[in-house]
Amino acid sequence: MGLLDLFNDFIEAGGPILYWVAIVLFVMWTMIFERVWYFSFVFPKEARLMVAEWDNRADTTSWQARKVREAWISQMSEKLNAGVGFIKTLVAICPMIGLLGTVTGMITVFELMALFGTGDPRDMASGITQATIPTMSGMVAALSGLFISTRLEFMAKVKAEQLADKMPQH
Repeated sequence: MGLLDLFNDFIEAGGPILYWVAIVLFVMWTMIFERVWYFSFVFPKEARLMVAEWDNRADTTSWQARKVREAWISQMSEKLNAGVGFIKTLVAICPMIGLLGTVTGMITVFELMALFGTGDPRDMASGITQATIPTMSGMVAALSGLFISTRLEFMAKVKAEQLADKMPQH
């Protein structure tokens, strides 16, 4: 039994809602990797250019220079935080999609109970499985992104502060 067979069995047991959990999880982690790439490779270059441009300014002490500095730091902070809010939204959506799977699974249980009565627990087991697997999957998906999204938000704040420190007002 291959990995694909295990995946298909898992989807079959949990119902079609798991496809939605997988899609949200894929989008969330794609955005997380994009942010990590930006922090690691793109931002350092942009920051070096900005610091060099600040250092080359003749005026770094006037009111206007301070406002230019604030605007530049604000722009970089905005770039650092781009997508982090959306990632946090996807983290919050994952359990909701899982709960949708719980509702659809319980509807299956109730339909089976209405058709066949409550005498055979095996008939209800598939619906109960279909109710619990999406909930668990949604929670695991959310937990997988929760720590990282919080870390990305913290890193964006720290990097913006470090940039500000590298642009002194003489």
